[in-house]
Amino acid sequence: MAMNVGSSSAASGDPEVMMDINTTPLIDVMLVLLVMLIITIPIQLHAVNLNLPVGTPPPSDVKPEVVKIDVDAKSVVHWQGVAVGSGAELEQKMKDVSLLPVQPEVHLRPDRHARYEVVASILAATKRSGLTKIGVIGSEQFIE
Repeated sequence: MAMNVGSSSAASGDPEVMMDINTTPLIDVMLVLLVMLIITIPIQLHAVNLNLPVGTPPPSDVKPEVVKIDVDAKSVVHWQGVAVGSGAELEQKMKDVSLLPVQPEVHLRPDRHARYEVVASILAATKRSGLTKIGVIGSEQFIE
């Protein structure tokens, strides 16, 4: 026994079910809620009170001493223009200036033809002696 069943919408007269949702009213409601939230939240100001000094600091009267260490093309080391005989003598001079109350600036000026080992040993000696203000000036600025 078989039954012949026709289309339910045509036979019963019911309208077809709408499968799409209109999201425009939902977006409008969410936008209104967001605007209300922004308006109702109190504005918080985050401030930190600092007591800063007024005026300019006095200029420093003490000018830093500059120690010039030159290395010429033959890898001879010069301390303030005077040739240094040995590495121990150079290290002793570095230790002497590192004990000064105001540590001097050390300007190392190697010639471009100087041996790398000599320049590297001078930098290592400055670190061992405790000098911290060290600058290496390029060989194009070397003044003989």
